[in-house]
Amino acid sequence: MVGLLINGIAGAFQIYTILLVIYILMSWVPSTRETKFGQFLAVIVEPYLGFFRKFIPPLGMIDISPIVALFALSLIRTGVFSLLSIILY
Repeated sequence: MVGLLINGIAGAFQIYTILLVIYILMSWVPSTRETKFGQFLAVIVEPYLGFFRKFIPPLGMIDISPIVALFALSLIRTGVFSLLSIILY
């Protein structure tokens, strides 16, 4: 039961990370964000990225907030699994 919970949470983090990377790569071809899939990803990913864009301004033409967002997601994942290991074991 515990293994199933941990695998489900790990899978959710992995799927969200993949969706985030796809959305970031879609920014290289702006017309892809107007597709149904691009709009679907925007609904899922933009609230998370928007949080970082509030605090990290673009450096000229380069937006580094997605890099910080991916790093933060990795830290959050590590923190969640640390807490789960303390609570469940």
